[in-house]
Amino acid sequence: MEAANYVATIQKRQGLYVSCIEEIAYKRGFITKDQLMKLAEPLMKTEYGKYLVEVANGL
Repeated sequence: MEAANYVATIQKRQGLYVSCIEEIAYKRGFITKDQLMKLAEPLMKTEYGKYLVEVANGL
């Protein structure tokens, strides 16, 4: 439980997601911006989906 609280605190304070697989794949060049946007599309109503769009647009 302590680890979960730590991760939640980091994410809230920094505005970044810890171990965001889509972000890692995009920044490492494994997927393109278009592929990232397609992954984000079904999640657009969530904060996570909005975060992925921000990553695609250069955060």
